[in-house]
Amino acid sequence: MLAVMGDVVGRGAALVGAAFRAPPGRRRPSVRRVVTMAVFLPAFLLVQAVHGLCLLLDEVLFPAYRKVKVNDPLIVLGVPRSGTTMVHRALARDPNLTTFSTWECLLAPSIIQRRAVFALGRLDARLGRPLGRLLAWVEGHLFARLDDVHAMDLSAPEEDYLALLPVLACFILVVPFPTAEPLWRLARADRDLPEGQRRRLMAFYRRLLQRHLFVHGPDKRLLSKNAAFAGSAATLKETFPEARFLVCLRRPDKVVPSQLSAIADGVRLFAGDPDETLFPARMPELLADYYHALLAALPPEGGPRHRVFAMEALKNDLAGTLKGAYRDLGLPLEDAFAAALDEEAAAARAYRSRHAYRPPGPALDPESIDARFAPVYQRLDAAGLLAVPPRPKEA
Repeated sequence: MLAVMGDVVGRGAALVGAAFRAPPGRRRPSVRRVVTMAVFLPAFLLVQAVHGLCLLLDEVLFPAYRKVKVNDPLIVLGVPRSGTTMVHRALARDPNLTTFSTWECLLAPSIIQRRAVFALGRLDARLGRPLGRLLAWVEGHLFARLDDVHAMDLSAPEEDYLALLPVLACFILVVPFPTAEPLWRLARADRDLPEGQRRRLMAFYRRLLQRHLFVHGPDKRLLSKNAAFAGSAATLKETFPEARFLVCLRRPDKVVPSQLSAIADGVRLFAGDPDETLFPARMPELLADYYHALLAALPPEGGPRHRVFAMEALKNDLAGTLKGAYRDLGLPLEDAFAAALDEEAAAARAYRSRHAYRPPGPALDPESIDARFAPVYQRLDAAGLLAVPPRPKEA
């Protein structure tokens, strides 16, 4: 933890500087931006400081967690909006796996915080769950607007990169802080992050996984899903050489507008890109780098420790695709989990998103996307990932 403090200070300074910086094309930030940041920034930094303190306390109170081995983790990667959440939540039903939940990422990344939450939960149960009911009500109202973009609830499986918030190394922070350049470099860790920073960040990330296994059982296999780690694929392979990877991909002309639309509400909330020029310019470039990083580290033809899927295959035959991946990668497939996959597949086929994507601007028309992503299309086509597979007949 102490080894990364210098990196945290540097990223923190960048966030503070970006909080009140004028957005592209403007002389000064809007009043709304200043007011929003004046409320959000101190509260956010205070929460992360509390998490950081608790993580330090873990080193004193639970030093044994460092002896936990992160053996053969199963890591789901992919470009955003390509089915990674669908795969993650299906795999989370495997009793041999354990994965982070939303509340653990956002509220209790440390062991001591989780132990406190468990103790509070037991007390609440004895009292008839008044806190549980209140939390369910708040959660339903707070996350309702996100359901059609990225369904969330506090107990659901979630991307564990959110647990990197205490060290300000979570790329989602680019939404409130779009001009913080360290965040954009972080997203391209394989290419742009200095080796020392990459090594320290991965060491901290490994400690987070060890903490999780310490709490949930060191005999479990760790399941991780992070679309924002696409630019760190090679670094993850180096850090976890025994890991198995599942990679989700989708046509760029679907991914680019979908990702921009998914973050649009957050961008408007923080008023960091009022003219809507920064993200439409930078996000396609970043997504192109995501594709290149994934295809370089985890070739689309597959390998002995990884499989690559098209989103269409997952939507059409989630159960068959994941069962085949388990067989190919030598993972144990229990009967109960196979039945659970069939249930998840039926839900995936029936799901219809109600999220209305905003039409792309002139820089994001199909011709521009095709030109920018031409090498990606060639690699995907050569691997057969652009063809839409037939849907299996219902039993």
